[in-house]
Amino acid sequence: MSLPAFRSIEEWRRGAAGAPAFFAIGNFDGVHLGHQRIFRALVEQARAAGEWAAALTFEPHPGKLLRPDSAPPLITTLAQRLDCFQAAGLDAALILPFTAEFAALSPEEFARSVLSEALHASAVFVGENFRFGHHQSGDAKLLVQLGEHIGFRVNVVGPVRRRGELISSTLVRQAIAEGSVDRAGRMLGRPFALTGEIRTGTGQGRKLVVPTLNLAYEQELVPARGVYATEVLVRGKLYRAATNVGFRPTFDGGGLVVESHLLQFSGEITGGPMEVRFWKRLRDEKKFPSPADLRRQVLADIARTRQFFARLDRRITVNASS
Repeated sequence: MSLPAFRSIEEWRRGAAGAPAFFAIGNFDGVHLGHQRIFRALVEQARAAGEWAAALTFEPHPGKLLRPDSAPPLITTLAQRLDCFQAAGLDAALILPFTAEFAALSPEEFARSVLSEALHASAVFVGENFRFGHHQSGDAKLLVQLGEHIGFRVNVVGPVRRRGELISSTLVRQAIAEGSVDRAGRMLGRPFALTGEIRTGTGQGRKLVVPTLNLAYEQELVPARGVYATEVLVRGKLYRAATNVGFRPTFDGGGLVVESHLLQFSGEITGGPMEVRFWKRLRDEKKFPSPADLRRQVLADIARTRQFFARLDRRITVNASS
């Protein structure tokens, strides 16, 4: 069962029957460990109070409207965000359209007209760097003051640090763009994933190298060009795979492709949904003198992929027994 998702305040009022709720507010791009800390606090306190735990988020991302020329590529699609909300134990999501009119609301107007009068929020959860209102003039401290005055409680949740780094969507985005998908995964608490539909390729790889499944991905952000140890979810089953992200220079290139060779799979799939989860970068993409040379390298990549997952399985076994 999917998470109930409401696309307007009017939908929320009908679907939630105007019931008071606790809300976590933010863009939550990536739903990284910092966001997950906010959700844990939200769910724990909402359960104790017997109220809904809901995410209040926005579509499109405010940066797309406020600074379209410099807006960052998003880590996750809305569907992925909703899946992460559900995994975190939330009861619902309210996705408000981020329009010019909405962006023009002052901090006090947002707190009073949206949070209090429209949503009857009992409590609100935000991160320390939360900004809101016209020109992002409001911050978490101001929201606390407005909540005290208007009549709802505000919980400001501290950030998460890992290996000395303050986890943020910006850092996750940077790691993915550099190909450091293992570092990104540590900050996300799960592998970074591309989703989309299987598309038919040229057939050159199957004939001359190894068979692959090509992904028509939905995300704005993809890892740096190269070969990765991945897992591929297709038709409800998860396969280990070696995945190339790049322009296939040995075959004179073209558009960017994401193509995966699935281990322990011998069938043929020509369509349907597909998800690629990135665990580790193995090497840069490069041009080879011939398809035969490329095939030798791909076989070496497959061997390295098997070795990587064998080490991962051993670590999981050791951790589970300790």
